[in-house]
Amino acid sequence: MSVIDSSNGRPAEFGAPSTARAVGVVSTWNEAAPCNLALRRQAAAVIQGVSIAGAQPYEFTTITVTDGIAQGNHGMKSSLVSRDLIADSVEHTMRVHGYGALVGVAGCDKTLPGLMMAMCRLDLPAVFMFGGATVPGSFRGRDVTALDVAEGIGRLSTGDWSEEQLSELEERACPAAGSCPMHATANTMACVSEAIGLALPGSAGPPAVHNARDRFGRDSGIAAVALMERGVRPSDIVTRAALENAAVIVAATGGSSNATLHLPAIAYECGIDFDLFALGEIFQRTPHLTRLNPLGPHLQTDFYREGGVGAVIRILLEAGLMHPDCLTVTGKTLGENYADAPLPTTQEVIQSVESPVAPSAPLAVLRGNLAPNGAVVKSTPGGQPHRGPARVFEREEDCLAAVLRRDYAEQDVLIIRYEGPRGGPGMREMTQTTAALYGQGLGDRVALVTDGRFSGATRGLCIGHVGPEAAVGGPLALVQDGDLVLIDVARGMLELEVPEHELDRRRAEWTPRENEYQSGALWKYAQGVGPAQFGAVTHTKSVSSFRLADPQGSERDGLGAADTRG
Repeated sequence: MSVIDSSNGRPAEFGAPSTARAVGVVSTWNEAAPCNLALRRQAAAVIQGVSIAGAQPYEFTTITVTDGIAQGNHGMKSSLVSRDLIADSVEHTMRVHGYGALVGVAGCDKTLPGLMMAMCRLDLPAVFMFGGATVPGSFRGRDVTALDVAEGIGRLSTGDWSEEQLSELEERACPAAGSCPMHATANTMACVSEAIGLALPGSAGPPAVHNARDRFGRDSGIAAVALMERGVRPSDIVTRAALENAAVIVAATGGSSNATLHLPAIAYECGIDFDLFALGEIFQRTPHLTRLNPLGPHLQTDFYREGGVGAVIRILLEAGLMHPDCLTVTGKTLGENYADAPLPTTQEVIQSVESPVAPSAPLAVLRGNLAPNGAVVKSTPGGQPHRGPARVFEREEDCLAAVLRRDYAEQDVLIIRYEGPRGGPGMREMTQTTAALYGQGLGDRVALVTDGRFSGATRGLCIGHVGPEAAVGGPLALVQDGDLVLIDVARGMLELEVPEHELDRRRAEWTPRENEYQSGALWKYAQGVGPAQFGAVTHTKSVSSFRLADPQGSERDGLGAADTRG
């Protein structure tokens, strides 16, 4: 059995038994949080499907970390890091055991892109399956989610709520297994899995507790064996056109800002140049078609009942806004898969291209002297420019404490720096801080700018992914209290209104900061992670060095990271 030796990219005898008819079945099941609780059952259904198709399933699991537990503390520094650890661990398991195909089942934010990255890196026949969203909780006559709990903390700080009310909400917000029910990162990347062609049509939609997930699990196992028999691999599916389709679905559904990290990372694993600015161009020309929480009132259960991502894909295909000829894991094209997808019966949740929620996506890529390599905002298009004085914080905790004691003024631009991929390290989310601002009723009147990132549930004047990050001497490191910052989403601008000669003076005086992690996994991550513009990936060798050989022993050449394969 031959595998690729990552030291030189050439086949090397590893000694593993020939397992060409073996299929690895990996899930991110654990008991830490509801997101992944249903995955053991779904993996069992995949195993059944592989067996029905006449191949041998081999189950294994990989890590997941839970953002709901990590929010607002140092645990969040490990969240994005876990994406790449997941990809690495799946690569190792597949490399050693020589399985001929892979099915991956994931349920939480970083687990979805982590498994898709591994599939593209290995370039073995592979099928992805999302584990499904939870059903919403009920609190005093309305549907609620974990985001309501985070915003409830802000209401508590204003005195509008009591601790008893917040405790009651916390008990009711998450009643069953599954990912968060708003259109945040997990559900965004589930939509991506269908649009990019790595998942079966319809598999992104049913909630985690629905029996339909067992059918999709079984069918995913059968599909993986069929791909293995036909020799169809991710490199046949995840092309530049497929990545553009994925970006269109993120834009049309008002998806998570985290997709601007995960799509370039998936592209990198395929050797395709597809960075933040490529995404920005697609966001500008794609209409926003859904009213999904956090930008609208509807949750994933509502979306699913109205046709879900399949309905949106069909609408976009018929409008000529997606590439119909991309191959998918069904063996058919995207256009063939969704030609007869059920369309919505109303326009309450999903609107038409002729009558969109907005003419462009709520996600926008900004650029300016404060972010030469780009920044990301998830906001309602067409808002008024925001210009205000900077309040600078060197870490999230200090900013959150200031917000909770209401130590800020309207129009302020809160700057949280040294929280980027390298500087954090780990580029943690700032959801507790943004949710507290919204809970205090000032989410639209106070801006937040950071080289860290935000939850997919964040909205408003929250600008993340600022690059170059402060830790490498980016302009964010030069901002001082009182400097005027201009945010103009309509014009795609993020500007620091300080004369260039003054910035040159500050730059000459700037010295790098040392983060508090000088050993272990976070230290290792900081040494190798790249910029957010290209997905914050942690390896820079040609992806051909990471591809496995064919299970029968023949090589399959990979493509260099700069390749622009169509």
